[in-house]
Amino acid sequence: MVQLNENYLKLPGSYLFSTIGKKVAAYSAAHPDAKVIRLGIGDVTQPLVPAIISALHEAVEEMGHAETFHGYAPDLGYAFLRETIAEKDYQARGCEISADEIFISDGAKSDCGNIQEIFSADARIAVCDPVYPVYVDSNVMAGRTGEYDEKTQTWSNVIYMPCTAENGFVPQLPEKTPDLIYLCVPNNPTGTALTREQLAVWVDYANSVGAVILYDAAYEAYIAQEDVPHSIYEIPGARTCAIEFRSFSKNAGFTGVRLGFTVVPKDLKRGGAAAHSLWARRHGTKFNGAPYIVQKAAMVVYSEEGKAQLKEQVAYYMRNAKVIYDGLGEAGYEVYGGINAPYIWLRVPEGMTSWDFFDYLLQKAHVVGTPGSGFGPSGEGYFRLTAFGNYENTVEAIERIKNL
Repeated sequence: MVQLNENYLKLPGSYLFSTIGKKVAAYSAAHPDAKVIRLGIGDVTQPLVPAIISALHEAVEEMGHAETFHGYAPDLGYAFLRETIAEKDYQARGCEISADEIFISDGAKSDCGNIQEIFSADARIAVCDPVYPVYVDSNVMAGRTGEYDEKTQTWSNVIYMPCTAENGFVPQLPEKTPDLIYLCVPNNPTGTALTREQLAVWVDYANSVGAVILYDAAYEAYIAQEDVPHSIYEIPGARTCAIEFRSFSKNAGFTGVRLGFTVVPKDLKRGGAAAHSLWARRHGTKFNGAPYIVQKAAMVVYSEEGKAQLKEQVAYYMRNAKVIYDGLGEAGYEVYGGINAPYIWLRVPEGMTSWDFFDYLLQKAHVVGTPGSGFGPSGEGYFRLTAFGNYENTVEAIERIKNL
């Protein structure tokens, strides 16, 4: 008799944000008159900008004529988009990335979860703690766990690198040598970032021990400080040790449209095999390409009109971040982030767990956030709020919290 993959049984009963959704739904059903404001899930709320809408309409019209109809997309994505990405996102910043090192996908979350497939089953992973749950969960599903520690609720093959206020939310080089290192910069959930000097330490380390950095740059568009690199390939030596993930979800509002890409340099090799060729084989086998309509619309992100409109949208969300950051500070909370990322990370009141604080905000202020413990052991005692709500709701939510 066939057996199910029991590695899935090692995971929590449901995904973090599914758990939050169920709790909020139950509360709303019991309190139908409560106006619940959601600042928990990092989903955008502003509509697609006019330039993107126009491009989508044009692409749809093309699909209605035989001479401009498109079926399956090329494995790596359409050349017009990959060439533009290579030029505008990388070569313009001095990064030696070519179009054939870029793989178009349906989003960074998929790629972050799938990339582990090209690495050995016994690879040891290192993650910042707190961490985006997909990094750990996808490796647990693949059986890359080791022994379970009941006390810390962690796996022996998963190295947690604490990122707390005490170390400035900067991960320290681990004592145990990892094979895969997940870095999210700017960071989800803490909203903090790494400077060039700090990131260079990791590139040098990965090259020295033969590890591979899996670099999630989904929030690159929100970087405001000059000393924070927009790509890991701005750091010398990164081509031989790093894979980078990008998303159109947060910079262009594509959370409901779906598009992203992964950069795999041809110089990245381990054990005589090239990561580029392995990912190309996996991509071609398991993925039939992102829709032509969406890839055509993504081109607007790099047009002058599109850049201007999207700059305004990013500024809208970062204004929300400032409202949250300043408002919580006025209320006496210890707050972080909100400068290079649309997330605010705060320390919960003494005597409360992060889930206690979740319930407290929901019941007393009708505001939804994300408990820090859902992001890892070092997330306990912290809480995340997102700036992706609309401005009026964000202002109201913070006023409610200040009045508690």
